[in-house]
Amino acid sequence: MWPKNFKFTEDHEWVKVDGDEAQIGLSNHAQDALGDIVFVELPEVGDEVVQGEPFGVVESVKAVSDCYAPLSGTVVKINEALIDNPGLINESPHENGWMIVIEPSDLGELNDLMDTAEYEEYEKTVEH
Repeated sequence: MWPKNFKFTEDHEWVKVDGDEAQIGLSNHAQDALGDIVFVELPEVGDEVVQGEPFGVVESVKAVSDCYAPLSGTVVKINEALIDNPGLINESPHENGWMIVIEPSDLGELNDLMDTAEYEEYEKTVEH
């Protein structure tokens, strides 16, 4: 079970808001569906991300997939560890495998996302 402060998109990204920052990554469902992740492309610190728009790319042994921003805001940190070890997303998608941290521009956008219970139900309806 994930912390209650996680929110999820239908594209299987998660966001965890802590104060004035929001950490973003891929859900366990996403990393499982993708298989072994071998490359990650992340935005630069200072870049703007827009809710629902791509902010990065993950490449796995199965596919190349865009990652979509669950919230709009400014990138304040990227997970440098993923550059040398993209498999962290597979090993620890909700902890060490986070991708970026943003300073959200509109926390009202959280209302567009699913909470943990809603996401767990949603996961049951989607194919791997």
